[in-house]
Amino acid sequence: METAGAEGRREEEEEEEEEGEDGRIDLTADATTSNASGNSADSRQQEDDSSFSLLTWNIDGLDIRNLKERAKGVCSYLTLYSPDVVFFQEFIPPHLRLLQVFAGIYDIIPGNTDGYFTAIMLKKTRVKLLKYEIIPFPTTSMMRNLLVVHVSISGNAVCLMTSHLESTKNHSKERMKQLRMVFNRMQKESESTTVIFGGDTNLRDSEVAKLGNLPNNITDIWEFLGKPQHCRYTWDTHSNTNMDAGYKCKMRFDRVYFRPAAGEGHIIPRTMDLIGLEKLDCGRFPSDHWGLLCNFDVIL
Repeated sequence: METAGAEGRREEEEEEEEEGEDGRIDLTADATTSNASGNSADSRQQEDDSSFSLLTWNIDGLDIRNLKERAKGVCSYLTLYSPDVVFFQEFIPPHLRLLQVFAGIYDIIPGNTDGYFTAIMLKKTRVKLLKYEIIPFPTTSMMRNLLVVHVSISGNAVCLMTSHLESTKNHSKERMKQLRMVFNRMQKESESTTVIFGGDTNLRDSEVAKLGNLPNNITDIWEFLGKPQHCRYTWDTHSNTNMDAGYKCKMRFDRVYFRPAAGEGHIIPRTMDLIGLEKLDCGRFPSDHWGLLCNFDVIL
């Protein structure tokens, strides 16, 4: 989510950020690959085909303040939790270069290569990439689209989707139009495929209600799990001081939707937690959003 005018302010500030010789921000200077090496949790624990984990996180690449340290903080969470699937929003080209240190562990599929965009990371030992496509939102004014990736997880066909829906209260109509496109695409997938959409939706509950609530076969995982209060608010200016906001606001902008495969459930949502709650040495959090870490059971 960006507040009105934030993109313009960040573009002006970007000129002051340390740049590489090619004029682009360099997040890889002084970076090491140790966090992505055999010291990761992935190599210490035997992988279990009866479950998998998914992280969705808007990592706020449009805020260039402390960008390098915050990006490294995001990498430290990847190492700590070793999620099988990662959905990123507000990803920028320097992030793509930095995360190449994980290229031996993850396939990385960006939703674009310019400006800011989404990306999906798939752990190679757990998730088999089959195909992907990028679906444009025809009337977006913020370069938004839907990234769709088809994979196999423990022998199950899964369609993974992420997006960063239109931001700010003033763009509610466009955001609802985009959400309708997401739901339509989720429902068009084969009945034998499990579909998971996650991302920074910027949604207000009233907007979902205006669409007639969720389609019958699509579940909001947070609601499915009993609306756990510890992970209700993913954008919280009470607790997260990154934006130095003069107002206090708590929103459930980041959401994960689930459409099970037909027949007996082969993949079942189990838990949801927030991550990114600790301040870094620079005194700021990795992002102005908390990340959402979800775990799923796989019925073998």
